[in-house]
Amino acid sequence: MAHMPVAERRTRLLSAAFEVIARSGVSGATTRAIVDEAGMKLASFHYAFESREELLAQLVDVVVDTQEMVLDIPADVAGGLRDLLERGLLSYFDQVRANPQRERAMFELTQYALRAPSMAGVAERQYGRYRALAEASLHEAAARTGCAWRAPVPELAADLVALTDGITLAWLADGDDERARRTIAFAARALAAEADLDSPAPASDPASDRAPSSHREGHTP
Repeated sequence: MAHMPVAERRTRLLSAAFEVIARSGVSGATTRAIVDEAGMKLASFHYAFESREELLAQLVDVVVDTQEMVLDIPADVAGGLRDLLERGLLSYFDQVRANPQRERAMFELTQYALRAPSMAGVAERQYGRYRALAEASLHEAAARTGCAWRAPVPELAADLVALTDGITLAWLADGDDERARRTIAFAARALAAEADLDSPAPASDPASDRAPSSHREGHTP
């Protein structure tokens, strides 16, 4: 362990921290619990990070940086924009249901970042990334269905992020699949109502139009 490269040490500790938070929350993610999860000695921690807060701040950045999109856009476009949006949101919800501990961990990390002075700006960067990914998803949805958004896409992207957060948090609270699916149907209708269904989507920044392949929560570091 003494000869492990610092980059590998950091990666192992970040992954271990996320597992501990998913299981026990941020309060349970003590330095001791993290190194035990990583199978490392306590002294090894300080070769990689100056403090627990530094690790947590980097953990949020790493998780967010690996995220690729908000909506899982289906391969076909049968049914038009509303149907495509609903199917994309349902696919996102399926991934939430498959790993609820991960979703709880992300909410906990966000709340901690908002309270901890040492993590100032972390939550803002996190949600800026979410909104950028949502913009890419909305541009793709419009292009795939031949529609054009009437409202500014950055504003709709913020709405989409708020909707996915609300759907996720409500489901984590009550576990009601049918209620979540009804909310998803409402969200798809509301978003689709902001588009001209027979107008082509305007050209947009190619950097924001990449066609990502997984939902916004990405992969565990």
